[in-house]
Amino acid sequence: MSIHDDPMIANDPVTGMLQRPPVGGPQDVFYQRAYATHFPTIVRGEGIYLWDDRGARYIDAIAGVMVSNLGQGNARVADAMARQAKELTFTYVRYARHRPNIELSRKVSALAGPGYERCFFVSGGSEANDMALKFLRQYAYAKGQREKTHIISLLPSYHGSTLGTIALSGNEDLEPLYGPMVQFSTKIPAPYSYRLAPGQTAEDAAMATVRALEEAILRIGPERALAFILEPIGGVATGAVTPPPAYFREIRRICSQYGVYIIFDEVITALRSGRFLAAHYWADAQPDLVVLAKGLGAGYAPLGAVLAPATMVDPLADEAGFNVSHTYSANPVACAGGIAVLDETIERDLIGNAERTGAYLQARLEELKDRSPIVGDVRGRGMLCAVELVADQATKRAFPSEVYVTNRLRVVGLRHGLILYARRQSGGKYGEWSMITPPLIITREQVDELVERFERALNELTEELHAEGMC
Repeated sequence: MSIHDDPMIANDPVTGMLQRPPVGGPQDVFYQRAYATHFPTIVRGEGIYLWDDRGARYIDAIAGVMVSNLGQGNARVADAMARQAKELTFTYVRYARHRPNIELSRKVSALAGPGYERCFFVSGGSEANDMALKFLRQYAYAKGQREKTHIISLLPSYHGSTLGTIALSGNEDLEPLYGPMVQFSTKIPAPYSYRLAPGQTAEDAAMATVRALEEAILRIGPERALAFILEPIGGVATGAVTPPPAYFREIRRICSQYGVYIIFDEVITALRSGRFLAAHYWADAQPDLVVLAKGLGAGYAPLGAVLAPATMVDPLADEAGFNVSHTYSANPVACAGGIAVLDETIERDLIGNAERTGAYLQARLEELKDRSPIVGDVRGRGMLCAVELVADQATKRAFPSEVYVTNRLRVVGLRHGLILYARRQSGGKYGEWSMITPPLIITREQVDELVERFERALNELTEELHAEGMC
């Protein structure tokens, strides 16, 4: 029996829906069935390409989900993890040390620079954001600031899917469901660069967010406001929006004035924006903590980190300490993978390639915008781009929510050999965009191939939507 005849993973040939087996099945048996359709069964990967069980080849235009920076099949990373697994598989960080933890911490801190001398490793971005909040709460508590419990975040935003990070994320779909269970953060409007009020500039919108931040701190009370968490460059929630430098200087000034800590959620942006940390673009506005994941393990190991200054970590350790851990915190095999990922990234200048080839990718997408009636905006930095889809370019009118246009593009993209991403928030209230975030190893020639396939998919979708009277 071939793999595509396996009843555990068979799709209906007409609807594309999974024919759910009586037991077992893939992870997507849990997902909303109407949209969990046309999922290919991937059996092999090499570089930026993936192959399914029927032999079709795809370009991974989203690097898994902004994670597979090195692409598939990197022998150096796989060999490093295999060697470590044979030598030492596991020790628990509460009772023993191991060399991969020490080495990875040294490498990450050196790359992050002054102010980030300490690294706390966990299994992913949600855990890392959750851990950053717990660290700041314990640090403030130890300093006698025991009323500091309130967090401020942006709407829309995304910071993870634990109960704690769902409370941080700005997604109006989730508050009715989880609101009774957790304390949601105070939300302020995220800065935008596309849909602006008449006469408003992107800098005006960013400064409006700054004013809203100060108003929120004063409303909560500085003695109760603990932290402001944000993605410095927008991820899936805002589609790669990059605020102007003045925005970061002002939020740093305000938070320092009122004693509020800043957390940069760099789960996506670290390594991908053209700098090791996106924070390095704004040297005069550094955050107190940085959270990273995704590209740190590059899909080879579940790995996330909280970067913190020694001036915070060491005094706390001298007193109560930050004694929180998960079973897999700083796992030896994951840390060995992270070391190899960083070595590959630095030695091959993949951060530089993210900046250079990412600029070329964005330029190619800008050209496409001039030819496609449903592309309203292209934005981003480095190898982190977003293409916003609209029903009308002149008015910037979005497609109706029920169309779920980015998911339709994902399905059409498969027919053109592309793995695309579709995950909107708040029912598409703030717009819909397709993230274009390929592995950092991509070449200019491969960018051309990706954009050509993407344009063919857009053209096919445009014809479908036009026939339906949607554009």
